[in-house]
Amino acid sequence: MYKKYTIGTVISNKMNKTITVAVKNKAQHLRYKKIITKTNKYYAHDEHNQCYIGDIVKIRPYRPLSKKKRWILIERIIEK
Repeated sequence: MYKKYTIGTVISNKMNKTITVAVKNKAQHLRYKKIITKTNKYYAHDEHNQCYIGDIVKIRPYRPLSKKKRWILIERIIEK
């Protein structure tokens, strides 16, 4: 299995064979010690159009498939 992967939530599946995945990262502010949530959006390749909005998915880096799409779907963890 591929070692480097990311888990996120599908926020859009309107494009053909492409999903938009939101990945949330939590970090503590260095001075104020408040927990800050940062969200990154990634475009991932979904070969069989099997994902829906709200699914929890596992994605991994892949060769460039288009201008913004550089990730590929590994599996759906939780189906909504």
